[in-house]
Amino acid sequence: MLIDTTAINQQRNHLDENADIWLFGYGSLIWKADFAYLERRSAYITGWERRFWQGSHDHRGTLESPGRVVTLTPVSDAICHGMAYRITPETLAPLDHREKNGYLRELTPVYFTDGSQEQTKGLVYLATEDNPAFLGPASLEAMANQIARASGPSGPNRDYLVNLAQALRHLKVEDAHIFALEQQLNSL
Repeated sequence: MLIDTTAINQQRNHLDENADIWLFGYGSLIWKADFAYLERRSAYITGWERRFWQGSHDHRGTLESPGRVVTLTPVSDAICHGMAYRITPETLAPLDHREKNGYLRELTPVYFTDGSQEQTKGLVYLATEDNPAFLGPASLEAMANQIARASGPSGPNRDYLVNLAQALRHLKVEDAHIFALEQQLNSL
């Protein structure tokens, strides 16, 4: 089911309208930065792990045949690596539209991995289990089959998984869930 969270997000996290904002990306935002940004840095957040548990009815699937994309699930000792972007407030409107299918903006500490020991507050888009597009866990085989079949306006769901796995390898990040799902997809 499609849910448009654009208006909700535009009312959340009232930030200084003149301040730069750090945005943490853990899925397609790692490899598909089709938005304006001032700076890009490798980073991570803690307490979350990446899972292919969110339905995509608007980008990588359709209402009739939703794709699967990543969201974050809380795990106390987990570390989720990705990419942080320093953006201006004007960039949030197109990002809110892009992430509209169940994702809500949340504030989280972001840690940079460039050896600087620097951290900042940043925004992350999360799709929790209480949104209508949440698909939840399934076997690797079932998820891979769904990903193999789904396609939407942004292209085949397969490309999303493959591009994410390649981006994580480029960052030298191990992600057992993503790589096992990619292997299952490649075996179909």
